[in-house]
Amino acid sequence: MRSVAIIALLLSLLFSGCGLLPEVADETAGWTAQKLYAEAKDAMSDGGYDNAIKYFEKLESRYPYGRYAQQAQLEIAYAYYRQSEQASAISACERFIKLHPNHPNVDYAYYLKGLVSFNEDLGLISYFSNEDMSERDPKAARESFDTFKELATKFPNSKYTPDATARMAYLVNALAAHEVHVARYYLRRGAYIAAANRAQTAIKSFPGAPSNEEALFIMIKAYDALGLADLKSDSERIMRKNFPQSAYLGAGPATKTSWWKFW
Repeated sequence: MRSVAIIALLLSLLFSGCGLLPEVADETAGWTAQKLYAEAKDAMSDGGYDNAIKYFEKLESRYPYGRYAQQAQLEIAYAYYRQSEQASAISACERFIKLHPNHPNVDYAYYLKGLVSFNEDLGLISYFSNEDMSERDPKAARESFDTFKELATKFPNSKYTPDATARMAYLVNALAAHEVHVARYYLRRGAYIAAANRAQTAIKSFPGAPSNEEALFIMIKAYDALGLADLKSDSERIMRKNFPQSAYLGAGPATKTSWWKFW
């Protein structure tokens, strides 16, 4: 009982002492919306994205109906993007789009959202490794493509649309390469029907993609293994017509360089 009483007394002193601690003053107290915005932008310029986000959030909380608050929402998304916090950046972009669908800068929100997913699929590590981009999960690439497509459809005259369109072309190739990578995996495992079907899907879904050359070669090999002479001949005829100089018709895929290795 005495131990319990001592513990209770100590806890009482601890909690009562908390009230004696001085409160930390808020340096931003009394700042105008313009002042908060200016300080946040300065922090961004210096790479202090945590402070920038803090200031922008205070601005939006204290002055929710001003023009600075709307701009702060976009700036928060960009700050998260620069901090490589992809989920937070995308969430901030989606929030802005939902709250301000007719805002003059809503096209930028779509562009930034697509850019976040695009760069998620192109992390720095991949630049310095031998990782084939076609082997990565295509989820981010698909999301990026869909967002850029929405931007190009809704805002064809936006200054961000030309760059978004160029990135879409890249993403189409990346998605096609992923399908061919899966088809190649099935071929190596002896799952010839799955390999042929996946290669055919790549060709139909992404016409004109560079990886379609290998997709046709996979179809030829798969149909040959299955004893489907007619389908093999048709695939080989199409390949010779579209890729008459293809190395796949000679030495095979080992002589080819992955399309994504352009550096």
